[in-house]
Amino acid sequence: MKAVDAPVHQSETSTTSQTTQPWSVVIQDDPVNLMEYVSRVITRVFGYSREKANELMMLVHQQGKAIVWRGNREEGEMYVSQLHSAQLQARLEKSR
Repeated sequence: MKAVDAPVHQSETSTTSQTTQPWSVVIQDDPVNLMEYVSRVITRVFGYSREKANELMMLVHQQGKAIVWRGNREEGEMYVSQLHSAQLQARLEKSR
């Protein structure tokens, strides 16, 4: 007699893919914060080197926004909260 696999429910599969899909933290340019301050916040929150933080800050300044981190949703929400606490405009969005 052959073993039969249990049927997979569609709702379980779609829920799993939503939580494991990568997310991006995006910082948006604003007219209030100085560029040096933005670099310091990026270094403090993400632990990036000064050079990497300056590179990301310049992208924000020149392009109006920059993806500064990618990963799971829960960690991304934490980073966005920390950036908001530092008075930076940031959002979490699904990576493409």
